[in-house]
Amino acid sequence: MSKQPEMILVGVAWPYANGEKHIGQVAGAYLPSDIFARFQRMKGNRVLMVSGSDTHGTPVTLKAEAEGITPAQVVERYHPMFVEGCLKMGLTFDLFTHTDTQNHWDTTHEMFLRHLEKGYIYKAVQKQLYDPVAKRFLPDRYVEGTCPYCGYPDARGDQCDNCGRIYDTLELINPRSKLTGATQLEVRETEHFFFDLGKLNEPLLEWINQDKEHWRPHVLNFAKSQLERRELRGRPITRDIEWGITIPLEGYENKRIYVWYDAVIGYYSAPKEWAQLKGQPEAWREWWEVDVNPDVRSYYFIGKDNIVFHAIIWPGMIIAYGGLHLPYDVPANEYLNFGGEQFSTSRGRVIGFNTVLRDYQADAWRYVLTALAPETSDVEFTWQEFVDRVNNELVANWGNLVNRVVGFAYKRFDGAVPTPGPLDETDQALLAEIRQGFQSVGDLFQAVKLKAGLTEARRLSQRVNQYLNEKAPWHSIKTDPQAAATAIYVALQAIDWLKLIWAPILPHSSEQLHAILGYSEPLFGRQYTQEVEDARGKHLVLRYDHSPATGRWEATTLTPGQALQKPAPLFQKLDPEEVLAKELGQPAGGE
Repeated sequence: MSKQPEMILVGVAWPYANGEKHIGQVAGAYLPSDIFARFQRMKGNRVLMVSGSDTHGTPVTLKAEAEGITPAQVVERYHPMFVEGCLKMGLTFDLFTHTDTQNHWDTTHEMFLRHLEKGYIYKAVQKQLYDPVAKRFLPDRYVEGTCPYCGYPDARGDQCDNCGRIYDTLELINPRSKLTGATQLEVRETEHFFFDLGKLNEPLLEWINQDKEHWRPHVLNFAKSQLERRELRGRPITRDIEWGITIPLEGYENKRIYVWYDAVIGYYSAPKEWAQLKGQPEAWREWWEVDVNPDVRSYYFIGKDNIVFHAIIWPGMIIAYGGLHLPYDVPANEYLNFGGEQFSTSRGRVIGFNTVLRDYQADAWRYVLTALAPETSDVEFTWQEFVDRVNNELVANWGNLVNRVVGFAYKRFDGAVPTPGPLDETDQALLAEIRQGFQSVGDLFQAVKLKAGLTEARRLSQRVNQYLNEKAPWHSIKTDPQAAATAIYVALQAIDWLKLIWAPILPHSSEQLHAILGYSEPLFGRQYTQEVEDARGKHLVLRYDHSPATGRWEATTLTPGQALQKPAPLFQKLDPEEVLAKELGQPAGGE
């Protein structure tokens, strides 16, 4: 009896549509999720990977006010930019949309009313900071100051990016307005709707203590410590602002639902839009509703600053709603830093996602950012290390292996896979070791240990290089052509398997190699963009057609005599001086 495909929902952090995204965000959430999703599809599992631009975040409105344009115009500029970057990087979203769609508004309204009906939303008067210069209330992300817990001087108004703690804006030390820079802020009263997180503290604690051994320790420990302190309390979910989703009740036309509540609902609304675009409007239910399908596993790929929202707040919203799947895993990454500080779009500290893809191969970035993946601790990015890893690992190890074997086979065996003779113990041992890579690398990918998976794939590639150095078919071709044919066949078979093992990380070059090895059917499906129109206007989405890439994670036999295409290098070697001069304005050697 064949095993039924597993259903895996992959939710990826929703980026603010306020500027060009940076490589820290790609390394933190967008690349790891794609590697994981590609691997699961190759195993034959059913995957739905969703995300989209957060159009209602404070950084969007701040950008609009700084430039004297509307928030909608900011979204229109930057949302397509991120879609373009995802397309070039090969991020296979089943749907990448944004939060200012009619579908998302409707879903947010529905969840708000459900929470209200079940007693998890209440009204209360709140004291809030008011900027007398701007003559307006300041939502928490319009305020910065010193964290009351760790002393970080640039903490946001509701959460510290340094220690991750959440708090009330009035607890912030030395608060200042991000609108005007004013420090003499007033405290005024205003009425808002609150989500009753305090009522959910015990249910969340019970959930977090069940079957979480597979969670990353820093994620689990953070969530547990927050819940065990029993500090959760009602959190306002509306604000006195003009940009955002309306409140679905009469009498609150001058208030909006605040972004922290609406953005995470995107994980629930995006599958609904996906189902509509698929022409099966009820198909989302099997991904979300426990009664329809109890066996879905939901993974949320985020940066560590979002742990509180995905390990506490969003699960709390799901529990309060009822009948929906809670997260199976929240594999949050730490930070990829640059110059000892965090990347930040809003603060202008960026190595631009779109910019670097114009200058360097997408698979070079996929390789390096996975090799540097900040899975358990912050990692420093340097341009020197980027060059070194591309040249000394990607090109010298895997790229060189493919070039010399495929090039030799094409030239010396009439452009076809040679027919081997009997395999000796060395041949069989190598193939057994590479075949085992589907298990060893697969286990690491399954556990979302992607950096370790890359290291194991690189080790296996190096084993083939060592095998070739021992067999030396370029010498034996003169004295024992059959021995050379056998060695090249064994190496090509290993490369054919390694192509699949590398494919989740290096899809573009694996697809290229797949064609070079003589396969006519593509290795992966097709990414494409689509303009969608609804009651709120037109919006651009990124989609992925899965066919034909399912069930590829297995060691198949390479056919002797299969015609090869003329090989071409998979990767470009970088000139260190050119790269460092271009990116840092200095010659090689000075970082």
